[in-house]
Amino acid sequence: MATRTLQRIIATTDVHSALDTATTGMLAHLHSLKATSLIADCGDFFEGTGYYHLGKGQLEREVLRDLYDVLAPDNHGWLHYFEPALHAMTVCANTVHEADGSPLFNRLRIVRIKGRRVAVTAVIGPQAFNSIPAHQRAGHRVTDPARALRELMLEHHHRTDAWIVLSHSGFTEDLKLAAACPFTDVIFAGHCHSDIYGPINVGDTLVLKGAELGAGYATAEAIPGGWGARTTRFPRTNHMPEHLAVLAEKIAFTGRTLSAVLGTVNEPYRGTLLDRGLLLREITQRLNTGLGADAVLLNETVLRPIQLGDRLTLADLLAIEPFDNQLVHAHLPDRHRGHLDGLLAKLTEQAGPLVLAPRPLPDSTKTVLTTDYLANTFLGGRTHQAGLRLGQAVRRVIATPLPQTPQEAER
Repeated sequence: MATRTLQRIIATTDVHSALDTATTGMLAHLHSLKATSLIADCGDFFEGTGYYHLGKGQLEREVLRDLYDVLAPDNHGWLHYFEPALHAMTVCANTVHEADGSPLFNRLRIVRIKGRRVAVTAVIGPQAFNSIPAHQRAGHRVTDPARALRELMLEHHHRTDAWIVLSHSGFTEDLKLAAACPFTDVIFAGHCHSDIYGPINVGDTLVLKGAELGAGYATAEAIPGGWGARTTRFPRTNHMPEHLAVLAEKIAFTGRTLSAVLGTVNEPYRGTLLDRGLLLREITQRLNTGLGADAVLLNETVLRPIQLGDRLTLADLLAIEPFDNQLVHAHLPDRHRGHLDGLLAKLTEQAGPLVLAPRPLPDSTKTVLTTDYLANTFLGGRTHQAGLRLGQAVRRVIATPLPQTPQEAER
């Protein structure tokens, strides 16, 4: 960064391993801007497509190391931010070791942008932090984002002229954060997948976010008397800089693997934007009767809505169910047995809308068939595996396998 003259900050968010989109514009454009821009990410760069499922994050790591300067940690891919190369790039003001309260990451970075001393930090919202699988965040703790930012400002105000925050909390939460921390100049939002992109003024603070899934970015530039900010889409291009050619070919190779056809899409899913609620209702009903489970509990956000055609590809399946969830039998916490409404309301708040079978759950329910994520993070832990992955259940409901060729039948 020492040889670069920075003019602006650029921030992506919630790329979610959408590397097919990245190769049509994002990578080349970020490369062209890097000489004059501090390039940041507001979290959820990992997980969400078959590229992550097949590569376990290696391609995403290369993109971040090659093109980015500073990262905010998040709930998807939390452990990746502790890998040495990415840990050195990550900042966060409000995550600490549970044992002694020491920071998990560097709390801020100070850079010069158009001659101004700019403090760049990040926060993760409590809801996002608590949705990290429990075993991944063991020994870690999140503190109040606004309080952490105010404490950081009091410690370093004499060293800085401006404050930029990368937030993985959700746009609505970031509007509240701006009101609570009026000293911030720009808050780049992430995590929410809302239709609000900004920029929105909260007092003198600008709140904005870039388009998700590698489609666009947000930018802030120092102007007389403050900051100017906007959002924009990555321009589409077939040109790939020589520096990124090897990485682009790795992405293309994985893309060819993901194009394998798994079957013919069934009605009513064919040619539609996937209705997660409809699909999960059919899955829960089948699991409730087919596996003999007393009750089935799934959350809608375990799946992603995608546009389906006539045929289901491996890429489609891994985009619908990108988290490789194992179905397990799990205990309901003892304190909620006999009065499940409170548990279900809390789960809805933390994990999104729920799909149940039967509905409503009987108050006598002691165990449910659910995902390993819900079991280990919010419930009383798994009792035993069901021998089925959620992705397998999705595939069986949504598509009919293609007829075998004679050669396949002989194998």
